[in-house]
Amino acid sequence: MTDRIQLSKKDRLAVVWRSTFLQGSWNYERMQNGGWVYSMIPAIKKLYTTKEERSAALKRHLEFFNTHPYLVSPILGVTLAFEEERANGAAIDDVTIQGVKIGMMGPLAGVGDPVFWFTLRMMLGGLGASLALSGNIMGPILFFLLWNIIRCCFMWYTQEFGYHTGSKIIDNLSGGLLPKITKGASILGMLVVAALVQRWVSIKFQPVVAKVKLNNGAFIDWNSLPAGVEGIQKALMQMQNGLSLTHEKITTLQNSLDKLIPGLVPLLLTFFCMWLLRKKVSPILIILGLFIVGIVGHVIGLL
Repeated sequence: MTDRIQLSKKDRLAVVWRSTFLQGSWNYERMQNGGWVYSMIPAIKKLYTTKEERSAALKRHLEFFNTHPYLVSPILGVTLAFEEERANGAAIDDVTIQGVKIGMMGPLAGVGDPVFWFTLRMMLGGLGASLALSGNIMGPILFFLLWNIIRCCFMWYTQEFGYHTGSKIIDNLSGGLLPKITKGASILGMLVVAALVQRWVSIKFQPVVAKVKLNNGAFIDWNSLPAGVEGIQKALMQMQNGLSLTHEKITTLQNSLDKLIPGLVPLLLTFFCMWLLRKKVSPILIILGLFIVGIVGHVIGLL
């Protein structure tokens, strides 16, 4: 009786590392098939010994394949389990292996976008951008480290989950788990985007709508302040107590809008851009239009 052929942890690590290059040979005919078979090569070399067996394995894995580049890992795990069983004599044919891949790649592709692109990237990007805007160099570094740590851990553990679960993973995915994950991630992503609108979309209308002269004692009397550091300290204390820096209170159009509903205009602009995208307007045209409106608005004193 021959010894059972089994993929070691080193073999599986080689597969998950190669899967990071899944889209390196993306093509219009079979899309990610080149990256897929490249990922499977360490396992194929371990499981099959003859040239004919290896050639046949490579050929069956060159069929059409396309899914989210990070959600490929559980599919790889299940496929590794199937190939291992086949190499040990199980009655698993090419149709079965290809059917598992096709059956999983569609649903998992729909999970990847809301989870990674629309939720995780938004959250980590917002954190990194906030630090970067304050002049902290850790902003981009933190984004890079957190993103890749989460990505690598997710790909490794989901591949291991698929490998150890084998064909049972199909039953887990068909039990309504994927729709729940997708819906939850989409809702969380929308909340994150809504929170970022007020922070990142900035519109300020400059026209002055009112000027009111302040009474004595309501503004800082710069002429009566002592010279030097003592005067600066006193001015800062008076400003902290609510005194105006000038003898006039100037109210701009933006001040009036902020009193009505803070962040209303940025929100309306965001909805307008979303409406244009739904009307199939090119994002490049929208960006150029915003540039033109911003420049013209600044020149005429509106923005």
